[in-house]
Amino acid sequence: MPLAPPAGADLPAGLSPALPGVLDPVALARLYGEPMFAMPRDLYIPPDALKVFLEAFEGPLDLLLYLIRKQNFNILDIPMAALTRQYLAYVDEIRATNLELAAEYLLMAAMLIEIKSRMLLPPRKVEGQEAEDPRAELVRRLLEYEQIKLAAHRLNTVPQFGRDFLCAQVPMDSAAPPRLPDVSMADLQDAWNGLIKRAKLVQHHVISREELSVREHMSIVLRRLQGRKFLEFEELFDVARGVPVLVVTFIALLELAKECLLEITQAESFAPIYVRLAYTPA
Repeated sequence: MPLAPPAGADLPAGLSPALPGVLDPVALARLYGEPMFAMPRDLYIPPDALKVFLEAFEGPLDLLLYLIRKQNFNILDIPMAALTRQYLAYVDEIRATNLELAAEYLLMAAMLIEIKSRMLLPPRKVEGQEAEDPRAELVRRLLEYEQIKLAAHRLNTVPQFGRDFLCAQVPMDSAAPPRLPDVSMADLQDAWNGLIKRAKLVQHHVISREELSVREHMSIVLRRLQGRKFLEFEELFDVARGVPVLVVTFIALLELAKECLLEITQAESFAPIYVRLAYTPA
């Protein structure tokens, strides 16, 4: 026995009270959980508002592959009669609802019928070659489509952004003052040590310019040789005054030898080298 609705409760037009969860056999549908026994008079349903698809296929090849796998047919030896019969039954169903969608399926149906007709005819034999199977091209397309479909399924299992995971976003108040990190004594010590290490790597070398005259040192060499028979080569150089003076003294010695004012002699190989004034006869 149905229960009466609560006092003051309003029901939509065309609805009558009934037990919740119990659908009357003659009710057309349910609206907000209540059975509807008559269609509303002001209700308009467009022709394409409701579409029912028992199986969803991406195209004729998808349908053929579904029928082959469902019936456990050998894809390399397809029974064309049974496959064509099942395929045409599906095409007849979709032609009644969507003729534009059925056009592509009708093209495949014509191809299946052509293959079946060619199988009924005697094969054309060519010398040295076997007769071509009319199903070969269809089998090749089905195998390629199956490989692509499996690859697409594997790609679909890869986690995708927006479907399987989202990037975490944390809202931040821009008006809040930034909080700077605290600096400890250890941080200051590390910074100072690093600065000292960098200072040691950067060194400046100051070169001081010292004016040295080759002519002056030529006079010094001549004065030292004056009144002496000879001097050993090393005695002409003052090592304590540094490398620049040694270089200028050596250049002065070469200039004097070039002008034939000095003679540089050696008694034998690896013997000491001696320097003396050039002999000029009176």
